[in-house]
Amino acid sequence: RQHLNALHILSEYLWLRDNPNADYTPHTYIFGAKAAAGYYFAKQMIRFIVKLSEVINNDPRVNQKLKVVYVEDYRVTLAELMIPSADISEQISLAGTEASGTSNMKFMINGAVTLGTLDGANVEIANLVGAENIYLFGRSSEEVIELYETGGYHPWDLWQHDPEMAEAIDFIVSPELLACGNAAALARVYRDFVAKDYFMALLDARDYAATKERCLADYEDRAAWGRKMLVNIATSGFFSSDRTIREYNDEIWHLG
Repeated sequence: RQHLNALHILSEYLWLRDNPNADYTPHTYIFGAKAAAGYYFAKQMIRFIVKLSEVINNDPRVNQKLKVVYVEDYRVTLAELMIPSADISEQISLAGTEASGTSNMKFMINGAVTLGTLDGANVEIANLVGAENIYLFGRSSEEVIELYETGGYHPWDLWQHDPEMAEAIDFIVSPELLACGNAAALARVYRDFVAKDYFMALLDARDYAATKERCLADYEDRAAWGRKMLVNIATSGFFSSDRTIREYNDEIWHLG
């Protein structure tokens, strides 16, 4: 659901462009992933993020404060360099949709603080580190399931009644962004936001933005942030393969 992240970055860009002298801690957002061969929308999402990075990184009004990097051909060799350097790990899947990967654990053991939803292994991380050492947002899986079952989610309404959100979404098909190319991909992402939004990015967008602002504000206190990092590192041993195998043996295999 990294289009939620990208939409927030776009909102930041538009605000910073209008307020170039604002007190703003420089941020670099790094994306690295690959789309499955048949996952058409994920490929369009990547194209959107790449085009957004071109606009932001080439705008002298903001590019000393805000940068976006999309790392091509993301793989273990690059992950070994990138994960230890990260301050914040964004694990922002829609609650109930994540099959529980392990990247969040890799970030955790390297001291990155998680910003995410109560989904996948984030649930276990939250239980281990405590509420003050993780940043959680978004609807619960129960709320998401109810919206799917009742058809009660209408992204069009959110787009129409939130001017700031609408400005960011409409910018996706603005002449400025379309001039970078890949108009079809941008139009596809735009239509998904306002008409379908299967992963309910707009539903969580406001809570996500507020939680990220709180996270970034806390980052300014370097000593307090260092304590959060240490708590994450110290509690990450729970995800040891030794513990996992031992539990499998005790509960399932019953060997020797």
